[in-house]
Amino acid sequence: MNGNMRRGIRGILVAMCCVGLLAGCASHETQKPQQGSTESKPVLTVAMELAYPPFETKDEAGNPEGIAVDFMQDFAEAYGYDLVVENTAWDGLIPSLQTDKADCVMSSMTITDERKEAVDFSDPYAMAQLAILANAGSGIESIDDLNQSGKKVAVKTGSTGDVYATKNLPQADIVRLADESACVTEVVQGKADGFLYDQLTIYRNNLANPDTTTAVFIPFQDAEEWGIAVKKGDTELLDQLNAFIAQSKQDGEFDRLTEKYLAQEKQAFDEHSFRWFFDFE
Repeated sequence: MNGNMRRGIRGILVAMCCVGLLAGCASHETQKPQQGSTESKPVLTVAMELAYPPFETKDEAGNPEGIAVDFMQDFAEAYGYDLVVENTAWDGLIPSLQTDKADCVMSSMTITDERKEAVDFSDPYAMAQLAILANAGSGIESIDDLNQSGKKVAVKTGSTGDVYATKNLPQADIVRLADESACVTEVVQGKADGFLYDQLTIYRNNLANPDTTTAVFIPFQDAEEWGIAVKKGDTELLDQLNAFIAQSKQDGEFDRLTEKYLAQEKQAFDEHSFRWFFDFE
């Protein structure tokens, strides 16, 4: 659905309609009115890579769930959209906007200058920092330990860990893989010395592999800002998203999502004095 279609239906009374969460092919057409109703709601198609729990993932039945799903569900209810979540591979997220297969992308995507050349971003809705999942026998205790000849660093292709390693670890051998689980496996099996990714992922994978890995929680770069991407020039949707993000920072939306999905992790982050995802100060 493009911006012009949304502008044409803006203001329609939708309080009697229920917002449904669907997973499947993207659609940019409005759904048929419900029986007995003379109105229809616009479909908002959101592209996510459902491979990063608990932000974007699937439940046991294969349905989309997670923080981003709940957030966009609440946004859809607030602005009168029917929500469709389109599971999309990471390297297809931005192209999905450029080809009108999706209206926006919410997938733990860091706002970068390079990406801003292709899409417009909302205000930040989360903050994240990189960390290292190191092989227990690698002797890695800092980011400088990775920047040595003979050291292998696993990164997810196209991630900010990839960007950081490419820019700052010229001496290391960078191993680019399609997903984070493959990167973790490389470290666990000793095929890579370290995996560069966000703190939450590193924390969880260290807990899952305590005998073969160590977690190096060193804030060796500024916090990353995650934003929701929209097609270039779609100012109406962007304004709606920014207004909802601002409201969510004030009304406890992010606290509710933390309590539902990340209560244990929040406690651990506090104990280690790590910056939390929704600490915007």
